[in-house]
Amino acid sequence: MSLNDNLSNALSNVLMDGKLGRPESTIKPSSKVIRKVLEIMKENGYVGSFEEIKNAKGSVLKLNLLGNINKCGVIKPRYIVKKGQFEKFEERYLLAKDMGILIVSTPAGIITHTEAKKKGIGGKLLAYCY
Repeated sequence: MSLNDNLSNALSNVLMDGKLGRPESTIKPSSKVIRKVLEIMKENGYVGSFEEIKNAKGSVLKLNLLGNINKCGVIKPRYIVKKGQFEKFEERYLLAKDMGILIVSTPAGIITHTEAKKKGIGGKLLAYCY
């Protein structure tokens, strides 16, 4: 497993643990971006609660899985999206209209694509989940 992209490793761990029917997933290393992406997935009902456990080597996230994820992953390269261009990427990464979320890094923080549309701002695509 490559350790170059921590967000990609975290989402692939979550997806594999969900497919294997495990009740929880362990994510290491932890970062602010990973925590924010998981928080957005939690707000949208894809994962349960999570807690951060600090040890001598760093911090580890314990995430409760709900079994609601069909697919999730990072978007590479990190496309820059202007405020009117989200539909093109929705068609590319999500199954159907209003099904799933794109997670976007914007000047207003890391938010979903629907929030970015409402606020009228663009940003860089980070991940998707449905």
